[in-house]
Amino acid sequence: LQDETRISEWEEEDFFWHTRILPILHELEKREDNIEHLCLACTKLHQALDEGNMLGKRFKRRNILLKTLYKLVDLDSDPLSLKLAKIILAMKVDGKDLLSVCKLAFKICRNEKNHFIVQNDTLLDDLLQVLWNEDLQTNNEALVYCMAAIKVMSEKEVLRYRMISKGAIEMFPELMKQINNIKEHDTYFSKLGRLLVQLTATLRILANCALARRHLSPSAAVPELCVALEQRSSDKDLCLWIVRVLSKLSTYNDFCAALADCSRCYILFLALLNKYQKQQDLVIRIIFILGNLTAKNDQSREQFFKEKESVNTLTSLFQTYYELDLNALTWHHDRKEKKHLKYPSEAEDVLIKLIRVLANLSIHPSVGAALAAAHPVVGLLVTVLEYKSVDACEELVINAATAINNLSYYQVENSAVQDKKLHIAEMLLKLLMSDNMDAVVEAARVFGNLSQHHEIRDFIMQKKIYKFMIALLDSKNREVCFPACGVLLNLTVDENKRAFLMEEGGIGKLVDCLQDFGPADWQLSCLICKTLWNYSENTTSAGSCFGGNAGTLLALLTALLDEEVELECSLDRDIKDCQRVYWEREFKPVAEKLLDRIQSHHS
Repeated sequence: LQDETRISEWEEEDFFWHTRILPILHELEKREDNIEHLCLACTKLHQALDEGNMLGKRFKRRNILLKTLYKLVDLDSDPLSLKLAKIILAMKVDGKDLLSVCKLAFKICRNEKNHFIVQNDTLLDDLLQVLWNEDLQTNNEALVYCMAAIKVMSEKEVLRYRMISKGAIEMFPELMKQINNIKEHDTYFSKLGRLLVQLTATLRILANCALARRHLSPSAAVPELCVALEQRSSDKDLCLWIVRVLSKLSTYNDFCAALADCSRCYILFLALLNKYQKQQDLVIRIIFILGNLTAKNDQSREQFFKEKESVNTLTSLFQTYYELDLNALTWHHDRKEKKHLKYPSEAEDVLIKLIRVLANLSIHPSVGAALAAAHPVVGLLVTVLEYKSVDACEELVINAATAINNLSYYQVENSAVQDKKLHIAEMLLKLLMSDNMDAVVEAARVFGNLSQHHEIRDFIMQKKIYKFMIALLDSKNREVCFPACGVLLNLTVDENKRAFLMEEGGIGKLVDCLQDFGPADWQLSCLICKTLWNYSENTTSAGSCFGGNAGTLLALLTALLDEEVELECSLDRDIKDCQRVYWEREFKPVAEKLLDRIQSHHS
């Protein structure tokens, strides 16, 4: 019975071949001059093969069919090639045939003119099936072209969404895992590197798409990217593609957290920075990733800092790119070529991102204290302020000032910042004199920390920097007023420096600030009250001490000490609780003492 059934099936297939398939093949052989007719015939052929259950490997006249189809490929028509590729892929070819059809699919996809026909066809589905089902090792070259075609398709929004709906995004990390499982001693290891290039290039495109990222699991994708980066560290081009993916993903919190959880990522990044120190395109992206990792996470700051040679690697990079930038400036200056200079230059861009990492690291208490005592680090930061003007490269100079500000916070033994404090103050004076408000504010913040030292307070008075600080109080901007007020507070520590406040109208401006910000910012209000408290230490008359501002200050302090006023400005419960604690512990004690002093000396 089985034999009879098999014979019956053969007879049916034979009958179907002669009545349905062969006529279409003859039509294909005759109509080589008319592409449109050939495309219609291919569509009919695909439908007939499907209807006759002749797709796949079991069809006995498969070779005859494929020979006819391959002849038509030579006509070099992309619309026809698309139809042919779909039939050939449906025949489940392998080996050289699979390689040929994948090359054909890539050729069709990379031609921008074919975008419409590819978008309105199902070639993507067929290629995804190849990627899912074919063996990595035996068909590695075919899969490279298959993946390359998918990469080109992923650039188009419609096809990208189809890719997402087909579950391709979830499949890509799994494919990377399979590749990562093939180790270096395996003969296929180097060949699969080409497939990884196409895969990571696709992931880089998808990383830009919010919907695709939602389907890409951070815990699945990030560890595999790190494994691939470690295994393929000698392949610079592949490393660049992987780092490009990670640099984009690290800008999103969930992916950045997944990367921070990869315990070896810091060792890996440091090794690559040392290996490819002068490869700017690779270095800048790794530094950018490290900047993202250390931006908000104290554990990441500590973990990176504790890695062997981490600070030395950053210092070495800093020195390398500082010298490259200096040489470029000299070269252009000698040739008087200013119009061709790009801002920021490639070297400046590395320095900008590298200083951001140092500034982030210095937020961690123990790391910051260690960096403040690291003379090479501080020396290079100061060098940036020496050789760059804020007009030439704003972001670089401001980042350097920010890093110095963070480090100047730490009062540690052997502090390099304290050793160079007068020189730093000279450099900051240039920033204060600039028209760039961000630079002015950053300089004021550094002076806020450095003015705890009497030498800097003398410098501020000598260079009349205090006039800048008083003028900044007019800004009505908290970010500007706060550091300026911090400097003024430190100046009033010295009894012989207090008179400047009255001379420059500083008292009136401080009272105006208190009135402007009041309950909206208890921290700034507290700073103002402390400044006025120091200033009025030896007063015998509120009128002579505060001038015409005594009455206003008296009324203002009375109002601000009202317990109902301190909660008026915020509707958020958590912020209200935080404000109340600060008002109670910080503002209230100094404001009450100041109020009491004014009342006791007020006529």
